[in-house]
Amino acid sequence: MLIGRDRERERVGGVLECARAGRSGAMIIRGEAGIGKTSLIDRIAADARDMLLVRGAGVESETELPFSGLHLMLYPYADRFDALPGQQAAALRSAFGLASGQVSDRFLIGAATLTLLSELAADRPVLCLADDAQWLDRASLDALLFAARRLGADPIGMIFTVRDAAAPFPDHGLDLVRLEGLDRAAAQDLVDAHAPGLTVPVRERLLDEAGGNPLALIELANALQSREARHAGPLPVGGQVGGRVQEAFRLQLAGMPEATRLLLLVVAADGTADLGVVLRAAETLGLGAADLGPAEEARLVVLDGDEVRFRHPLIRAVTYQNATHHQRIAVHGALAGTLGGDEHADRRAWHRAAAATGPDESVAAELERAARRAGDRGGTAAVATAYERAARLSTDAEGKARRLVHAARAAYDAGRPDAATRLAEEAAHLTGEDGVIAEATFIRAQVAYERTSPAADAELALEGAALIVQSDPEQAVSMLTEAVWAARDAGAHDLVRDAVELLRRAKVPAGSAKALVAGGLIAYGRLPGGASGAVAPMRALAEAARTGDVDGVLERIIAGFLGLLAADDRAATALLEALAAEVKAQGALGWLPYVLEPLAIGRLLLGDLHGAESAAAEGLSLAADIGMDMQVTVLNCVTVRLESDAERSRSLAPGVLRHAHLMPTNTALASWGLGLHDLADGHAGAALEHLDAVCSGPARHDVLIRAVPDHAEAAVRAGRPDLARTYLPAFEAWAAATSFTALVSRCRALLSDGDDADEHYRAALSLHGDRAYDAARTRLLYGEWLRRRRRRTEARAELTSALDAFDRLGAERWAERARAELEALGDRPAARAGDADPLKRLTPQELQVVRLAAAGLSNREIAAQLYLSPRTVGHHLYKAYPKIGVTRRMELARLVSVI
Repeated sequence: MLIGRDRERERVGGVLECARAGRSGAMIIRGEAGIGKTSLIDRIAADARDMLLVRGAGVESETELPFSGLHLMLYPYADRFDALPGQQAAALRSAFGLASGQVSDRFLIGAATLTLLSELAADRPVLCLADDAQWLDRASLDALLFAARRLGADPIGMIFTVRDAAAPFPDHGLDLVRLEGLDRAAAQDLVDAHAPGLTVPVRERLLDEAGGNPLALIELANALQSREARHAGPLPVGGQVGGRVQEAFRLQLAGMPEATRLLLLVVAADGTADLGVVLRAAETLGLGAADLGPAEEARLVVLDGDEVRFRHPLIRAVTYQNATHHQRIAVHGALAGTLGGDEHADRRAWHRAAAATGPDESVAAELERAARRAGDRGGTAAVATAYERAARLSTDAEGKARRLVHAARAAYDAGRPDAATRLAEEAAHLTGEDGVIAEATFIRAQVAYERTSPAADAELALEGAALIVQSDPEQAVSMLTEAVWAARDAGAHDLVRDAVELLRRAKVPAGSAKALVAGGLIAYGRLPGGASGAVAPMRALAEAARTGDVDGVLERIIAGFLGLLAADDRAATALLEALAAEVKAQGALGWLPYVLEPLAIGRLLLGDLHGAESAAAEGLSLAADIGMDMQVTVLNCVTVRLESDAERSRSLAPGVLRHAHLMPTNTALASWGLGLHDLADGHAGAALEHLDAVCSGPARHDVLIRAVPDHAEAAVRAGRPDLARTYLPAFEAWAAATSFTALVSRCRALLSDGDDADEHYRAALSLHGDRAYDAARTRLLYGEWLRRRRRRTEARAELTSALDAFDRLGAERWAERARAELEALGDRPAARAGDADPLKRLTPQELQVVRLAAAGLSNREIAAQLYLSPRTVGHHLYKAYPKIGVTRRMELARLVSVI
């Protein structure tokens, strides 16, 4: 019977009801030690007998073993791995040691976990319980939380219990239930149920001191019940509730025979719960199975078949903490000698490390091998821990520094920036080797991007590259690639120049991938002085990336960006489309938000507003789910620039613009978007203010140079043609270098005083080619000009073409402008609701699913690409069909082909 938890039980039980109804739900139950988290989910599990129960628990001694928690939960369903997409199945098999091979991305295991749970839920609703989640190994926790945040239309409930502790738990985005102490009446009922013979004064004091903590009430009541002086005298309590509970367990342990306490220490130090392993290790210490008897009788441990477990995790903690140092060393040594075979290699290494009494190179080497195995499985947090412990056991300073820098790199990859910085700094101080110092500095640089600023990243990356530009030029180019791009985000042209100078000194083989990257970045550094001479190398890099001569993900992202800077929009966007597909196929989730950023911009520049919105939304969703806070800000900047929802853009803008001092290039994109929204709405003065800030700011030589025609239009509409010419010379030079001259002709038409405007508008239209959005903007301006010249028939034709294009593209506010101009001609074009474009009726995720379905992908293939479950994909299509007026999948291709 669960006393005093009716309200919490009802709330947590709602997760089960949702799962039974076909809707997923995830929840975290938090509270102090002994507050009743496990009891609550035990009751919930008992209530879920109609569901498939997938259950596991974190074990403190196994936090260094990657995927140990997930293995406990999902290994029983290994026979279902074949139902997963190939990359996901391979990743899970590798993580569980069922196959060799490397996991390409630590988040891929999360996608595989989500898909497997969805597969299991096809049979009946699933309840996934993770108790003591604060002690799950980081790799398992990341996978489970990823799945929890991306559950959709699946009959799956996920519940985590977390003990309040100093270490923060990544609970953002999930529902939270906090367990507080029982109220006085419920606490009294609990005490009476376990110790009915207590006198009133003793019971009242117990109620006062236990703070409503159920475990404290039970254990202390039982302890008092068994004392001869239970009717009087001081209670064995004091301090915090958790301390009082532990004291009760210490009293119980103190009453055990010495041999029993030592055998319990073996159980506490072992992570397998395998009774055979425990007894074999115990035998080497002169102990036997009979020594477990007193602990079992006292219910300190529970034997279940071939397993032995502590009744409560705190008993394990108290057992280990109370042991002397030499006892722990002896027990870990015994376990290391017992755990033979390759399957126990990692556990054996950690037991040997725990038994070491000083530096030991053989143990350090064994831990280093364990770190490499963890890296192959994608357990980056475990890699960091193993390398750091190996460093502490190293016998020479250079070996220690090398292992520490490996630990720092793994900590950074695992999303632990503070640990990465600490380890990198320590490594650099231990050695005089330039390569190790350079790598340590590079790690600090990458941490600085998020923690300090992109400029700080660039400065440190330059510092590291300078150390090895002669000795290891290829690695130096990698660091300088980071430096240039971080400096770009910071709008720090001086740092770009410094990086370019070092790139010129890096002697990499001519024609190599690194040489092509260096050439493209050197060309980028020329842009502030003009585009002449810069366009060809930037396009060459983009072409090399497209043909496979440059194959690094970051290098290809930058190649795509440089292609956009060189106005090679279609080729650059095709490159980024292919890269996004490849990254998805490989399961490299960590890279995907970075790829989707320039892809969204490329689609936007091509006028594919739906596609841009889809890419930005996909990137935002994934970046938020895997904790990429800076990339969330960057993608929100792109979202503000989208023209699909001006109100949403304006609501997002304050949040992103506050980062303008740190990342002016990205936030300028948001300012450009605000300027365009104002321009479309007829607020020319406000538009001019936004666009002037963009065109005069540090990002004016980047993609933002394309804001100049919009600035010119805003200035003319605001009655300031003098200001319209301010930035045109730089734009005209860039346009001449890139052959992107259509908008130059449009600007000349806007600024023309006479009939030659007609010629410039016609020239612009002839140069737009297949850029439907740019052409529609020009037709709108041309139609307005023709109407003012009373050339009504021609004006009507241009404005009607513009309106049709804007409606088709989903540019609603520009469509309203065109409609207003036609009404001024006396026409009454049919008013269209804001969601008249069928695709505009879809949510961003529905739009992603519809686009992929229209391309012929199955639900399973779409799920693998978007890291959703197939059932959720089907749900999105079910919701989308009536919104867009289709009944069959084949109709989607026709609908989406218009964008």
